[in-house]
Amino acid sequence: MSATALLLRDMGYRITGSDAELYEPVKGLLAREGISCAHGFSAANIKGVPDLVVLGRNAKLDPAINDEVRHALSMGTRVRSFPEIIGEASQGRHVIVAAGSFGKSTTAAMMSSFLRHAGTKPGWFVGALAKNLPRTAELGHDAPFIVEGDEYPTAHGDPRPKFMHYHPRDVLLTSVVHDHVNVYPTFESYKHAFADLVALMPPDGLLVACADEPEARAMARARSGAITYGLDEGDVRAIDIAYGAPTHFTLVRGREELGRFATSQLGRHNIENIAGVAALLLARNLISVEALAPAIAAFDGVRRRLDIIAPDSSVPVIEGFGSSEEKARSAIDAMLLHFTARRLAVFFEPHTFSWRNRAALAWYDRVFAGAGHVFIAPPEQQGAATHDQLSHDEIIARVRAAGVSASALDPSQVDGALDQLKADDAVLVLTSGAMGGAIEPIAQGITARFPKRGL
Repeated sequence: MSATALLLRDMGYRITGSDAELYEPVKGLLAREGISCAHGFSAANIKGVPDLVVLGRNAKLDPAINDEVRHALSMGTRVRSFPEIIGEASQGRHVIVAAGSFGKSTTAAMMSSFLRHAGTKPGWFVGALAKNLPRTAELGHDAPFIVEGDEYPTAHGDPRPKFMHYHPRDVLLTSVVHDHVNVYPTFESYKHAFADLVALMPPDGLLVACADEPEARAMARARSGAITYGLDEGDVRAIDIAYGAPTHFTLVRGREELGRFATSQLGRHNIENIAGVAALLLARNLISVEALAPAIAAFDGVRRRLDIIAPDSSVPVIEGFGSSEEKARSAIDAMLLHFTARRLAVFFEPHTFSWRNRAALAWYDRVFAGAGHVFIAPPEQQGAATHDQLSHDEIIARVRAAGVSASALDPSQVDGALDQLKADDAVLVLTSGAMGGAIEPIAQGITARFPKRGL
């Protein structure tokens, strides 16, 4: 919604907004951009009669329980969902949709950043704060418009996936792994959403799909002219990977070696992401091989996606976006890959519906494999009555049953957990929320206990 606000302002609108919760980094972004956002919902938040009302898709935006929404709907003004606004803003552009169960924020940010680094002025819409982009969204001036495509429903009255509004010419498909079980109860229903997205593309549209992920690979095989990418398989592959700080790898296209590249991004999955972005941009002649290398090296990542949040600590403290099993597992694998000599301590919050839904309880059987200890915060309560909500104790018990050491975390009192850390640990903070305000105290507390020498 914050990215949509920026696009609308570029289109000439004056913006106000409201939300139930305000999290960083979006809270700071709005403040820097001078966009006011009321904390909490009230009909009084709407001054006069606006030209346009944009509604997000949130349990608290049901007009039956939200007087601000009821007031907005009663005024007779134009009401749209944010995906409809994105579709309108990008109409007629060369729209590239980054989609998949995971990796869509990062690949959308990479495409936008790489093009800007190469001198292009694309438009973009990214649902996260990329360090190389000045904002989460911008109209841009040149033909390419990069959109992070979400499969979650558009609005309360519109069950279509958000990405069905985006008029894609090309699609970068990272993965199709069952997620959002509260919306897609079966894997077949989940896969159908992505098949519908691919079917939206024009005949000359380009599908670029990850060959290392079975369902994405299957969709590529079913589409004429599709390109695949990956580490193990694909038309474009990253090979001879030397993980480190930075990580070096070679990109090949068929039998052609494109060059040796370097990135500061952690994890196998980020090398895979780079290969996919390179495959699409090169295939569409949107970037040259010569411009690609410095663009990759300059990419600093996305906030909350394997982001260093305690730079002055001798114990590495990385924040990952743990909204699903696959995202959490990718972050854990990256930590185990880059910090092989350290015990991994994970601070985890079951924030999304999937993590709290009994239908996904089996996720806890495998997701934390390799972690030395997991501190688990209480599950988020928003919308708890709308699905089969797990309890805090059930989640902890399931993780322990999988053979992983785990304990409860009280977000208001993190000192006890921090006292259990050791100098040779590495710490991963995993949530898509705010962990009850505990993220900053965790980073500050670890820095105080384990400062870098000389500080």
